Amino acid sequence: MFRTALRNVLAHKARLLMTVLAVMLGVAFVSGTLVFTSTISDAYQASSQKGYDNVDVAIQPSSSGGDPGAPDTAPKLDQKLLDKAAGVPGAASVTGTVSGFTAIADKKGELIGDGFSTTGGNYFAGKDGKDARYPMRNGAAPKGAHEVALDAHTADKAGYKVGDTVRLSVDGPVREQKLTGIFTTDDGAVSAGGSLALFDTPTAQKLLTAPGTFNEIDVKAAAGTSQTALKDGVDRVLPKGAAETVTGRQLADDQAKGIAESMDSMKTALLVFAGIALFVGIFIIANTFTMLVAQRTKELALLRAVGASRRQVTRSVLIEAFVVGAIAAVTGLAGGIGIGAGLRSLMSSTGATVPDGPLVVSPSTVLVSLFVGIVVTVLAAWLPGRRAAKIPPVAAMNTVHATATTKSLVLRNTVGALFAGAGAAGVLYATGMSDGKAAMSGGGALLLIGVFILTPLLSRPLIALAAPVLRVFGISGALARQNAVRNPRRTAATASALMVGLLLITGLTVIAGSVQTGLGKLATDSLKADYDVSMASQRPLSPDVAKKLSGLDEVTAISPVRSSPARIGTGTDTLTGVNGKDFGKLTRLDFTKGSLGELRGGRVVVDDSTAKQKGWQPGSRVPVTYGDGKKGTLTVSGVYQGNMMFHGIILDNATLAPHQRQITDQRVMVKTADGATDAAKESLVKALGKNPAITITDKKGITDDIAQKFNLMLNMLYGLLAMAVIVAVLGVVNTLAMSVFERSQEIGMLRAIGLDRHGIKRMVRLESLVISLFGGVLGIGLGVFFGWAAGELIAGALPTYELVLPWARIGLFLGLAAVVGVLAALWPARRAAKLNMLAAIKAE
Repeated sequence: MFRTALRNVLAHKARLLMTVLAVMLGVAFVSGTLVFTSTISDAYQASSQKGYDNVDVAIQPSSSGGDPGAPDTAPKLDQKLLDKAAGVPGAASVTGTVSGFTAIADKKGELIGDGFSTTGGNYFAGKDGKDARYPMRNGAAPKGAHEVALDAHTADKAGYKVGDTVRLSVDGPVREQKLTGIFTTDDGAVSAGGSLALFDTPTAQKLLTAPGTFNEIDVKAAAGTSQTALKDGVDRVLPKGAAETVTGRQLADDQAKGIAESMDSMKTALLVFAGIALFVGIFIIANTFTMLVAQRTKELALLRAVGASRRQVTRSVLIEAFVVGAIAAVTGLAGGIGIGAGLRSLMSSTGATVPDGPLVVSPSTVLVSLFVGIVVTVLAAWLPGRRAAKIPPVAAMNTVHATATTKSLVLRNTVGALFAGAGAAGVLYATGMSDGKAAMSGGGALLLIGVFILTPLLSRPLIALAAPVLRVFGISGALARQNAVRNPRRTAATASALMVGLLLITGLTVIAGSVQTGLGKLATDSLKADYDVSMASQRPLSPDVAKKLSGLDEVTAISPVRSSPARIGTGTDTLTGVNGKDFGKLTRLDFTKGSLGELRGGRVVVDDSTAKQKGWQPGSRVPVTYGDGKKGTLTVSGVYQGNMMFHGIILDNATLAPHQRQITDQRVMVKTADGATDAAKESLVKALGKNPAITITDKKGITDDIAQKFNLMLNMLYGLLAMAVIVAVLGVVNTLAMSVFERSQEIGMLRAIGLDRHGIKRMVRLESLVISLFGGVLGIGLGVFFGWAAGELIAGALPTYELVLPWARIGLFLGLAAVVGVLAALWPARRAAKLNMLAAIKAE
């Protein structure tokens, strides 16, 4: 039986090719993901560890935190503390580190790097006048308040050379600095495509922290002193509660752990899509082995007649599947290694700087790839093998095609209807729940299983709808329709593979488009302001920004938006400060109780969820302890419906500002006399000195930005789901090719009675088109349903959510299904047309 199984694999090489390709693609996706994430993770970890070569012990501010309603009495990391650390026995050198957000403009005035990774720091010169962290490639270190040095990647990207003037910003105002040096660095953020600007230490402290203070103090051990011994020595000289110490090894380990965790999320997302591709491949594998078993029914019956047991027959089919899975897994692993290397090169070509490092193919990657390829194939082939073993030898010898009994069809359809009904009911019930994620997931799974089971039953009526169109193609169209429904289970398995891909694509498109519309509506509904001004990094703005804009003639209303921690009752809350005088002109809040009124003094408005939680009503008097420790009383004047733009406790900035340790703005809302016009925006941009760190966005810009982000996300998802669609195409090709082989005698007879080669090609193409459109209609229909259901849950958190059916894209997806059908039929149709009619008639 073992030799028989191996001979069958060799005898059906061409028919098993598509199955091998389907499994290979899924395995390649899995192994490519594992190789890529392992390679990138190891490269970043090696780079980060190299960045800690000069750090044996780091002194950091205490992380215990203080009471938000008490004055800040925590000691700072200052020069006195640095000098104490330098005097510790075993300390070779000490470095004071300053860091913070610094936006750098290129020569066109555009921001270099992403907002979150555009940083600034200090060049801390040692006894030799150099900072070991930043070797200078060109020029010299910055000295004085008007000089700066840039990392080599940023300088090369922007075309800066030593002596040029660089425009940059830290918290709002634009600064022009002379570029004195260009340095190299192992900083992980720079390696990932960020930018780094260095000032001399006094300038960096003034701009990024506070004069005379550091973010961190790094101590390097002398030869023969361990990190642990040095840490103990530093701990002894630190004032109690002044700071915390951590070894450089621990810092490197923590950063490596953080990198690994961040890569894990990417790995999980990619593996989900790899799993989808493999799931689609299961339909192809099961279909292929079902057809192979059906074509070898007489052969298997003869084996049973000469003494083979049912278990041996099943085992022979599984051995074939094992061989196919092993071949697919090995080739998929090789392809995955290539995919991993290609993805790393692709990241580099898009501008993202990836640290150098070897391609990592771990033993776990090899084992997982082989396990996935073999197990998926064997499991998918088990049911066809078991079904083959159950056919009685005498019955199998009498017919090549053993039809399903009425009892089995009734049982199948009954089970499918029960699953589909229960699943649909579960999904509908979940839409009315406040937190129905679990119920919807369970209901969706049951509904999908039910549809899979019922697809053979659904194939006949749905394909029958195409009959009027197929009649146009004459006898070829009629034969195509009959062939498509001749074996409903086979048609269903082929269509289901495509259905899964289109279901996910359609559902994601409906959800993304609806959420995008809801967020855009939220921005336009809750804002009367013409412009929203904020930092590109989402960091706080300097109050000077609001002052400069308020002085413009075209500005009719303006409000900085600030936040500050406070203690209200026994809990900690955040107070949001606004310009009470202009706030009503800039926003549109829906009040459920009370009103905005005149927002000044101790008057506040609160969102409905906070009011419900605290039991507040208009007129409620609330004791508060501000951030500086001073106490006061607030009076609730209104309760509004919270949204993503405004929520929590809102009060006048004039009341909040005296209690803030450092006044900064989260953003500034601006209304102009002529509305949002190009001239008005240009005036705001000029007033702020064409600042690269500041973004000025109107309501259309907010919605466009939301749309851009969602389109980028959708395009990425489409790219990942394309693998599942490609596997589904292979399934259609495989089914048609094997069906052509199975119907060789029939095709020969059709040729003999007058159907020409073009008619044969047209018949196969139309059959493929009908099957693909059947899968497309099912997938799109289910995708729209699941998209609607998921949207009902989202609407609970996003009041402006609005269901949007993207008819253009739905039409495009249906067209994609048709294209899949046409392309998948090219080779099988050509093969069918080239059959020798006499040889085909003689074939069994």
